[in-house]
Amino acid sequence: MLTISRLAAYAGVTVRAVRHYHQIGLLPEPERDRSGYRTYDAGAVVRLIRIRTLADAGVPLGRVQELLDAGPEEFAGGVQEMDKDLRAEIRRLQDTRRRLARLAAGDQLALPQSVVDYLDRLRGLGVDEAYIERERDAWIMIAAQVPHSIDIVIAKKHEELDDPDMVKLYGLLGGALDWPADDPRILEVADIMERLMIRAVEAGEAGADDGIDDQFVGLLDSTMVESSPSAARLLAILEKRGWRGWTRIERVPADRLGTEPPPS
Repeated sequence: MLTISRLAAYAGVTVRAVRHYHQIGLLPEPERDRSGYRTYDAGAVVRLIRIRTLADAGVPLGRVQELLDAGPEEFAGGVQEMDKDLRAEIRRLQDTRRRLARLAAGDQLALPQSVVDYLDRLRGLGVDEAYIERERDAWIMIAAQVPHSIDIVIAKKHEELDDPDMVKLYGLLGGALDWPADDPRILEVADIMERLMIRAVEAGEAGADDGIDDQFVGLLDSTMVESSPSAARLLAILEKRGWRGWTRIERVPADRLGTEPPPS
């Protein structure tokens, strides 16, 4: 007969583990002998080795009892079920790793891939990183408001970047955050924006339902105005010409349609 320490040594576990298995009912606890010690037989060694083998294989202790008492078919079925659960967990962990890898890239936090690709395209055009960060923050808010249509919105933004005026606009806006309110380049930006807005109206693309409520549009506009001293003046110039809004054109000056300003 074996003492608890000898049992643990034969099975390759600790005495603490044996006591834990007693406590949770995996290993029957023997009666004490006349000296008050528990003694174990060969059957306890075999069962403890089986418990250790299952535990080392990753079987949760809550399921070890079920497998120990199962017949061959039940045992095989239980193992297959656990394998299925493990494969699902592996997929979940792999997805988590992919998400973490994307987060490490910076722009991926709270942004769909389509927006990240768009921001990368702006970087490729040489747009200042400080401006891209402002635009990124705006896209984070927009993507949260219209998650199901953000890819469509971004596809349209890619089309707009095929317009030389839009590329030129981004080139100017990239440094506009630091412009004073009297910088003469603000007029050039206003001219470009007006040409783009006139084309959008004539193409029937202005005023379309974008799924964003008016309060949120106001938030985006106010954020832009607060970002730079030149922004407030730019909007004032456009409003004087009959245009209102930044995120969305709110009023269309019919008398200016068909009279697109000449390039600056």
